[in-house]
Amino acid sequence: MKWTVEYIKEAQKDLRKLDPYVRKLVLKAIDKTAERPLPPPEGLGKPLGNHALSSLSGFYKIKLKNLGYRVVYELVREGNVMKIIIISVRDDEVVYKEAEYRIQSFIKSKK
Repeated sequence: MKWTVEYIKEAQKDLRKLDPYVRKLVLKAIDKTAERPLPPPEGLGKPLGNHALSSLSGFYKIKLKNLGYRVVYELVREGNVMKIIIISVRDDEVVYKEAEYRIQSFIKSKK
């Protein structure tokens, strides 16, 4: 069963900023992962944990090594939603720090 993909506002902006060719490949990877977003062996998602600069336990990533990009997403099990948090260059410190900032901002805006 394919999960519904949703983007937070900032992730939509990330997507629009990409070169059209790169955007197409990123969307293809997101679409493929949405079919099986859980971690192996059931799926394709790679779980994130706590890094030195960020706490992303419970979130997942898509690594696009050839393009040098990462996509961080959250799974909302109610409704089977794959929520895209960030699409960014593959620099761990930058992408994970920004992902954590966006998550905290998103949580605060819900209150």
